[in-house]
Order: sequence, then structure tokens, then C-alpha cells
Amino acid sequence: MRVPLSWLRVFVPDLVATGEELAVALIAAGLEVEQVEQHGDLANVVVGRVRDVEELTEFKKPIRFCHVDTGAGVREVVCGATNFAAGDLVPFALPGAVLPGGFEIATRQTYGRTSDGMICSAAELGLADSSAGILVLETGQLGQDVVELLGLRDEVLDIAITPDRGYALSIRGVAREAATAFDMAFQDPGVRDTPPADGGYEVRLADAGCDRFVARIVRGVDPAVPSPAWLQRRLVLAGMRPISLAVDITNHVMLEVGQPLHGYDLAKLQGPVVVRRARAGESLTTLDGQQRLLDPADLLITDDSGPIGLAGVMGGASTEISDTTTDILVEAAHFASSTVTLTARRHRLPSEASKRFERGVDSALPAVAAELAVQLLVELGGGTAGPVSDVDQRVSLPPVQMAVGLPGRVAGLDYSRDTVVRRLEQVGCSVSGAEVLDVTAPSWRPDLRGPADLVEEVIRLEGYDAVPIALPTAPAGRGLTAGQRLRRTVARSVAMAGLVEVVMPPFVADSLLDTLGLAGDEPPRLLNPLSEEEALLRPALLPGLLTAVLRNVGRGLTDVALFETGSVFRGTGTPVAEVPSTNRRPTEEQLAALDAALPAQPRHLAVALAGHRAGRPVTVGDAVEVLLAAARAVDVTLTVGRGQDPAHHPAHHPAHHSAHHPGRCAVLLLDGEPVGTAGEVHPRVVSRLGLPPRPVVGELDLDQLVRAAEQAGPAPAPVISTYPPSSVDVALVVAADVLSSDVAQRLRQGAGELLEELRLFDVFTGPQIGAGKVSLAYALRFRAADRTLTDVEVLAARDAAIAAAGELGAVLRGS
Repeated sequence: MRVPLSWLRVFVPDLVATGEELAVALIAAGLEVEQVEQHGDLANVVVGRVRDVEELTEFKKPIRFCHVDTGAGVREVVCGATNFAAGDLVPFALPGAVLPGGFEIATRQTYGRTSDGMICSAAELGLADSSAGILVLETGQLGQDVVELLGLRDEVLDIAITPDRGYALSIRGVAREAATAFDMAFQDPGVRDTPPADGGYEVRLADAGCDRFVARIVRGVDPAVPSPAWLQRRLVLAGMRPISLAVDITNHVMLEVGQPLHGYDLAKLQGPVVVRRARAGESLTTLDGQQRLLDPADLLITDDSGPIGLAGVMGGASTEISDTTTDILVEAAHFASSTVTLTARRHRLPSEASKRFERGVDSALPAVAAELAVQLLVELGGGTAGPVSDVDQRVSLPPVQMAVGLPGRVAGLDYSRDTVVRRLEQVGCSVSGAEVLDVTAPSWRPDLRGPADLVEEVIRLEGYDAVPIALPTAPAGRGLTAGQRLRRTVARSVAMAGLVEVVMPPFVADSLLDTLGLAGDEPPRLLNPLSEEEALLRPALLPGLLTAVLRNVGRGLTDVALFETGSVFRGTGTPVAEVPSTNRRPTEEQLAALDAALPAQPRHLAVALAGHRAGRPVTVGDAVEVLLAAARAVDVTLTVGRGQDPAHHPAHHPAHHSAHHPGRCAVLLLDGEPVGTAGEVHPRVVSRLGLPPRPVVGELDLDQLVRAAEQAGPAPAPVISTYPPSSVDVALVVAADVLSSDVAQRLRQGAGELLEELRLFDVFTGPQIGAGKVSLAYALRFRAADRTLTDVEVLAARDAAIAAAGELGAVLRGS
């Protein structure tokens, strides 16, 4: 909402604050003032009188050479406009003047003549977006400053209006806030006498979506009369484009008091105006020229010819006011905010009217707004006011009860009863009662529905900056749960491995799931998605992580290492039989039914790496090691299995997709059951998504990891030995289909308690080993807590480890 300060001062006459000072006060009262703009800061533009006009006929377009008296001398000027004559007063920009847009005026030669300045149009002075010719002044003294004469110098506050502040989408609403902030008198433009209904144009309300409809007839309006400069100036400063007198007047009234209006060409109406819902197959061509197929839920303005407007959104083209319209029907109605909101969204048709109705419009305004519009049409357009129709089906709302001490308890301050009552009355409420107040909200504040809303009004007007800052004391024994601590430990371990955490939206597109082979998991589909392209909830973290990798690589980061922890969604859930009402808290049974209807939402941990890591290209082993380290951080041991083994891919498991390279993937096992996967991204996926070459990913079920850690209980503190370790290396030859993790497990079992660390440091294949064989070299480190190990003890433990590995067919290399 753009608020010219000069317009606001009409209703707060005592206001002398600058735009910046007013912005500070409004921000303190809870409005979001984004900026304060300065307008009309012009110099060297004065009133001049055209002394004579010479038509230059040797050019293809009209060119005139004029002499203009500025009071300080006569200047020559070349002008292309033809709507002025000798004797007219015009705004004249002297050499050195700088007009809006940085257009600097200077003496120059043009069309063979000297042009020593410029005669200005309304657009060139910033009064309008466009102008058909020169601005001819009605009054003024020669040499008078045009900025002062026309009141061009102004400040405009640009305010972002939140959904609960619909009243502030008007000069009236912001002026009320300004008057309250500075404790000044407020002259309400929404309070005035209006003529009673006297059998005007027939109106019928056939739907509860409209509870009031005022129709006023104005006849004999001159369609050729332009809007006066002051009205155009206000509209331009408020961010609207002047169009015609009738349209400009309805827009002006809407901006001033907040009531959307619509004007119909009375001659084009056929029969009574009826407000009803759309019927099957009906359509409407709106003012923007688009033909729209109507929904049965759309609220319409109709006559005997059919729909003539989308109620509260946009009028129809069939009854549009044209440049020949002389008789006008002015509509001022009150529509239900929910109805207008849904209609505007269905047709993707936001408008100035719908923006106001969505936030709530004063239901008492239609008669006043219609009267304001009629008065302007009569005064400026030469029309004659006709009869009045006012169909009023409003229902009064009961008062809201609030304990007088509630605002103070919420704010932590001692507000007296007088303070609470005074602030509520400043908002416009009627207040009665002593300890318990009966508060009747004004018609322009439909958002004041409960005690909490009234508390907010008292606190914001008293000043949020007065509310003390105090942290509440946490009850003893509270804090993070064991599961939360374990999940944070896992996330810290991954971050310490050099990966950066990201938080991706849970919404994914069907096409991406198809590419990744995840479409078969049947993820839940949203009924009201933010984007129709991303209407599914993610069955895995992989889609979001790959999107993040692609975005980072696209911005020049060649080496990427990301991870995410978050919920995934399994299954579609079951519909609830009964949707709980919003006017009371659901019962425990209803809450349980809602929880049971939700799809399963296990937490996962996922990693994605691309480019280089530690100076070499990333491999599947990098992703595997990060996930294994995450498990070790919570004292859970995972083993590694072959990713292509069908036994390791049940449908509920994160490996149940085809995004991995079939020969370069692994499965992570917990007690023999799969809990995660890691692998190189399939070349087909890399090609389709445009990923860098050979990225690797991994994902595991974080909930299963945490459950295993909780069941195992706290790990015992490690024994730190002061005695030196003893290290030996063993190279074992095994069949190529034997997993190195299985060999390592047997080595650990055989080595016993003296084994402190086991590490695979070399894998070798070649003719020296034999076909179908592989050599695995392990480093074993032994240490005792109470003594230095002897060579005999170390060799015995090594031999026992080799013997245990022999159960898998492993033999010592070279033996």
C-alpha cells in the first residue's frame, strides 16, 4: 500500500511529522513500512504564458514555435503538442531544470530554431504515467513555482500489509494508525450521512457469500471530462494508472476508504442484478479480455444476460464503462473473504479488489463509499444522482469477553484498566464491564475475533519495545531426549568429515522420481501443493540432495560434499473418516485417528559427493566410510554387503531404487538387515540430470540407527593404555566374490580382545595372484591395557586371526 503523506494529512490535519518520523511510529505500531519515497523535488519549473504560436509546416509532423512569457523574460521554445493556444498558462521548465527520470533541460537547436526550455506535460512533471498533450494550468502567476502551485512535493510511504491488517489497505486505515501513534484527532472519511434506500435498481442476494449490496445510479455523466490533476496525482502517487473519470473515481474511493467499487454501464444491464453461484457450463469474459470457464463455487454478479462479474475479483467486459457511457450503476458490496480468496486463486486472477476482500473489508462501508463516488461523479462529471438500492443481510456478532488483566499477564507488564480500555477504544472497539470486559469490535476490524486478538492490539499500541525481554526458566529435568542427542551426534560426525549440511524442501516432481527409479514407492501426493510440478512428498532424501549438487556445480563449485538429515514419506496414508472442527480442540480419539492416517515418516541420513576429495576423485568408498563413521559415532557397527544382492533390497529400504550403478554400489547392514546403501550414481541418471561425472551418494535409515544405539545403552568408556602397541600386516588371498568386510569380521573374531584396530590398506589383483582371486592386505594393531605384549602373544593373536579368516577360504599370500 502506497500512502501519499499529503492525502493522509487530509484526515489527520494536525500531523506535522515527516515521512521518516511517521514511518518510525507506524513500525512501532506493527505496520511494515518498507521505504519512504520523495516526490516532486523539482526546481526551475515556473508558470509561463504562451504569447504566440507559429505552426512550422515544413515537417511531416506537427511542430510549433512559441514565445513564452515567464515573468522574467520571454523565451523561445519548440513544441510538438497542439492542445494549447496563445494566452494559455503552462508549466515551463527553464534551462538547468531536471525533470523526473533525470531528464535535464538545456538550450538547444532543433527543427532549425532555438528551444530555450520546455513546455511540460503532466507525465513529464510526474503527475501521470502518460499524457496526450501539454498540461494547461487553470490558474497561476507568471514566474510562480509550479511545484508549489500544484503541490507536487510529497512523500509516499510504501507499506507491506500483512493478512490480518486489511484495514490498512486504505488511506483511512493508515491515517487512523497515524492519529493513534501521535495521539491526534482523526477525521474518519468512513463516517458520513448517506441517503436511505428509495427503490433504486433491483438487487437480489441469492447466496450468503454476499451480505450487503449497495447500488447507486448516476445519470448524465460527461464521458469526455478528464480527471482533474489533483485526482490523477493522488492515483499516480498511490501506484495506480489514471484511466477515465469514472474509473479513476472508483479507484480513488477504494484507496481512500478501502471499499472496492465497480461501475457498470447502466445501458448495458439487462434486468435485475442477482448475486449467486455459477452454474454448470457458464463462462465470463473479464475486463482483462480473458474468457473464463466458471466453477460452481464461484460467486457471480449476474443479470438476465448471465454473468457480468466475478464477485469481489473483477467485472465483466459486457457491461464495461466505455468512452461513450453517460449513465452509470455504482456497485459497493461486501463479500465473504473466503469466497473471494478461492475464486481469485482458482482463476489466477489477483486484483486490487480481491486483495482487500481477502483480508476483510468494513461491512459498514458500502453505503458511504457509494455516496463518495456519486458525489465525485456529480461534481466532476456533471452527473445527476439517482435512486438508491441497499440490500443489507448482515448479522451482528456477539461481543468478545476478555479479562482486563490478560494483556498485562501476556506482556509481563502492569496495564491499568483505563489503559486497556483506552487502547481498545482507539482501535474503534466498544468496551464495557469491570474485571471482565465485553468488547465489540468495529466493523472495519473483522480480524478481532478472540481475546488474543484484543491482547495484541493493546500491546502493540502500548509499544512492543516496552515489553521486557526475559527468558523463561526451563523446568528441571527437561532438555534433549536421548534420540535427539544421538541424531545430533550423527550429524556432527558427518560434518566433521568435511560435508556441509543442507535442508531441502520435501516436495519432489514425478519426473525426478521416475529418473531415479523411486516412482514405484508410491509417495503421498499433496492435495494443495505449492507447485503442481512438485506435488509429491519425497520417499527418499536422494532427489533433493542431487538437486543441491546440481545447483552448486552450476554455480562453479566443482568439488561438492553435502549431507542432509530429515523425514521421508512411505505409503500414501489412509483418509480420515471425520475432519475435526476448528472451533474447539480435537479429542484424543480424533488426534489418534489423524496420526494413524499419516504416512510413515522415518528419518534418514543421506550424503552426496562429487568432484574430488582429499586430492583424488570421489569413490563409493568415500560415501561408505562417511556412513560407517556416522554409525560408529553412536557406537553402532554396520557391515558392508554387495549392493546388487536382491536379498538386500526389500521394498521399505532406501536401496530400493535404480539410481545406483549396478556394479558400484554397496548395502549397509545392521545385524544382517539392510539399513542403507551407498553407490555411484547410475550413468543414465547422470546424463538425464546433467550431473558431473561419477558422483557418489549414500542414504541410511537414521531411525533404525538411533534405535540400535538406544537399545545398546551407553557405551563403556574406552580403556586408554599407556603401553606401546604392536603392529603386524597380513596379506590374504581370497576368491574375488568374497567381501572384504566379511574377511575383516573374521579377522576381528579370531584376533580377540588384544586387537585395537584393523584397517584394509591394499587390494591387489593380477596374474601373480591367479584368476578369480584377490589379495587383501590388512594392518592389525594389538595392545594390552596392563602390560607390553610379547612377540609370542602378538604372533599367536595374528595366527588366530588368519585361521578364522581361513574359514572363508583365505590363505596367507606367499604360503
